[in-house]
Amino acid sequence: RGIGLAVTRFLLEEYKVRVIALSRSRTPEIEELYKKHEGSLHIAACDIADEQSLTSTISSYIEQLGSIDALVLNAGSIEPIARIADPTVPLASWRSSLEVNVLSLVVALRAAAPALRKSVGGGRVVFVSSGAAIKGTPGWGAYNAAKAGMNSICRTFAEEEPSIVSVAIRPGVVDTEMQRVIREKGVGHMTEKGHQQFVQLQAEGKLVMPEQPGHVIAGLALEAPKELSGQFVSWDADEVRDFRKD
Repeated sequence: RGIGLAVTRFLLEEYKVRVIALSRSRTPEIEELYKKHEGSLHIAACDIADEQSLTSTISSYIEQLGSIDALVLNAGSIEPIARIADPTVPLASWRSSLEVNVLSLVVALRAAAPALRKSVGGGRVVFVSSGAAIKGTPGWGAYNAAKAGMNSICRTFAEEEPSIVSVAIRPGVVDTEMQRVIREKGVGHMTEKGHQQFVQLQAEGKLVMPEQPGHVIAGLALEAPKELSGQFVSWDADEVRDFRKD
């Protein structure tokens, strides 16, 4: 759903490439896409927080297909939405956030890196980040830390693996399930002004549609230029203008 679905659709329909989509569940939307592209779309049920499951899923598809050219790291969770000093919030919820938002990146990169290094056109990794990586939005402590960690992993991986282009993308305030969670659960944890900004964006129809950053991410997954490696770039920045769909 959301950005992941949009990226998958553009890769299949515009770039005509084979896509392996990892998802906890098969939504009606992904099922519909599968029926249209049964020969090119592979859907794998996978819990990305489970190291063994994620590693074996990626490894088995690489072995089956023989190669992999790009990795889009899009999974993420904003919860728990809570103040850092709130003693009622179990530390386990922070651990869960880090497992999904940070550690899964390491697991995926470890599994995919050998194949990405061998990619004929040069392997690429797109990290779907957030403005939270460089902000301190109250109530988003776990998410802020996780996305800052993602950007750090992107920068470091770019230095460690010079043959692979690694880019972190800021997708904007996108109309996804995460926005619903923010509107419904942010009260009392975020500042009143901060929470109202998100409520107002939705009410005024000003949220970014998933297809907007999705088109940029799909393009970068296949054609990201070397000079962007290690960078954190907004989906609507001049650096990625050529990948936007106006």
